[in-house]
Amino acid sequence: MKSFRLMAAAFAAVCLTSILALAADVAGTWKWSVPGRDGQPREFTLKLELKDGQLTGSLTGFRGETPISDASFKDGQVAFSVVREYNGNKVETKYQGQLDGDTIKGSAEGPGRDGQVTKRDWTATRAP
Repeated sequence: MKSFRLMAAAFAAVCLTSILALAADVAGTWKWSVPGRDGQPREFTLKLELKDGQLTGSLTGFRGETPISDASFKDGQVAFSVVREYNGNKVETKYQGQLDGDTIKGSAEGPGRDGQVTKRDWTATRAP
């Protein structure tokens, strides 16, 4: 009887671990929009892959597709950078967010037009 309980507890732990692993899957396509300067929404698509603990992907926005760099995913936290070139200058935007099911909520920091660092919130949803 004692070994049955031990086996049942081990089985339950394996099932729970599997469910949590699936729930914390950041891989996939994520979409969100932010208002542009003209008030029209700007659409973003983030494609993420997680293989052997390494997070890779790309971000597509109004200026095209750009690979992400310095990417990480741990304990539901996703972080990555996007480096784009504008008029010969490299501009880096750092993203961070918290995965919650089919939603990532976070913030992005990058240089603003006046040279100050700007911070914007973003909420992405997993695309079907």
